[in-house]
Amino acid sequence: MDVQEVLKLADDLVFINTGKHLDTLQEVILRGTLQGQKYSKIADESHCSEGHIKDIASALWKLLSEVLGEEVNKANFRVRLEQVKLSNLWNFNKDFVHIGNVNFCENNSHSPKFPNSPTDEEPLNKGNTELKLRQFLAEMPKSGIFYDRTSELATLKQWILQENTRLVSIHGLIGIGKTALAVNLVEQIKHEFDFIIWRSLATSPPLSILQTNIIQAFCRGGAPNADGVVVLDNGETTGGLPLLNYLQKYRCLLILDDVQMINSSGQLAGNYQLGYEDYGTLFRQVGELSHNSCLVLLCWEKPREIAALEGKNQPIRSLQLNGLGAEAGEILREKGLTEDAKLSELIEQYRGNPLWLKIVATMIQDLFNGSLSEFLSDDTLFLGDLESLLHQPFNRLSESEKQVMSWLASETAPVSISKVPENLHLSRSQFLKVMQSLGRRSLVEKIQEGDRTFFTLAPVLKEYVKTNYSRPNIEKEARSPL
Repeated sequence: MDVQEVLKLADDLVFINTGKHLDTLQEVILRGTLQGQKYSKIADESHCSEGHIKDIASALWKLLSEVLGEEVNKANFRVRLEQVKLSNLWNFNKDFVHIGNVNFCENNSHSPKFPNSPTDEEPLNKGNTELKLRQFLAEMPKSGIFYDRTSELATLKQWILQENTRLVSIHGLIGIGKTALAVNLVEQIKHEFDFIIWRSLATSPPLSILQTNIIQAFCRGGAPNADGVVVLDNGETTGGLPLLNYLQKYRCLLILDDVQMINSSGQLAGNYQLGYEDYGTLFRQVGELSHNSCLVLLCWEKPREIAALEGKNQPIRSLQLNGLGAEAGEILREKGLTEDAKLSELIEQYRGNPLWLKIVATMIQDLFNGSLSEFLSDDTLFLGDLESLLHQPFNRLSESEKQVMSWLASETAPVSISKVPENLHLSRSQFLKVMQSLGRRSLVEKIQEGDRTFFTLAPVLKEYVKTNYSRPNIEKEARSPL
């Protein structure tokens, strides 16, 4: 069996015995195991600790051992499942009619039984053929304290409900509140849709796996097979992207979080990892084909397809989420900072980024006993734990982007890009591509003065770049930047 067949069989075994499918991290562990990866490698690629991966893996091997009635571990996982297939236990999943290597969504008038949970799906009533609201939100973060985003919510609701926008991206810097905004959007508009499905791309699932997972959600929700869609065991289809058939047949709100994780590191914004280019096809077709569904993408950088196709009169829109204003003071007060006269200065320095402000407020309590005045009296902008947070997006930059960021950080005032600085060693075309890429990543700020545009970095980003990048070294390494 190939990797996809093994993963499919493992998912079927777990589901038929627990009523739950493998989650994304479990799939990543199994895939890594099949590829001979160590837990440390799987942890690095999943952006979590090795200990956490080992804990999840241990529980997974125990579960599979209980299902099969014999020990399953990292070393014998593939062999055990191949034995299952040979023992003719392969065709047991009642959610699908299995014929050879092809799975058909079962076309029945009731959905399979699923455990009821407040964040996930509820089974349809038996005998009721009317499609009801189905919510698959197990991967959606729980809504915590939500700070004022009234205008952004109003804009998104107008785009989706009134203007039938089919493809929306919400992008912005790490910590700016994209996910929190989307969670509240779902709560406010979920009754307008037949299906609500939230999926995270944090572990970079191939489109074939994601698409099969989503289609399984439709099937579990009682949706009959859409126009004869056939999904092969390896995630491939007999033609086209079958997910699109479901988006056309039903009114669905589909949210994909952490979309940046399917893009390549070390390249300009919008370049997909090798083998992930089909995501671009999906995004483009969702925007171009006629349907009443909406796909919402949450990401650190604006997807290239949206940048090319969006427009005021187009069903494709993007919302760059910026920091909070005075309402961010509530975050600081909750952290015990009480000098109201100083709050606006701190908010401005950290650009109203909710997560950045929480991190710096904790540091002020730890090191300055909650005194904003003492903290702000120092000319140095402290990063503290914020520095490690910023490593994540900055590690994804190309060498030419790091070079330009270093140049911008060294400038004391906003700069024009009418000419390329000589020490950057970039052609005019290369320089403009880099600036456009940094803009799509929300890493540069634009300042308009009359008919002229100037660029600068936020204080936090400027301090980070000065601390972590030496421009002479970057220039030496970046002789072939693009």
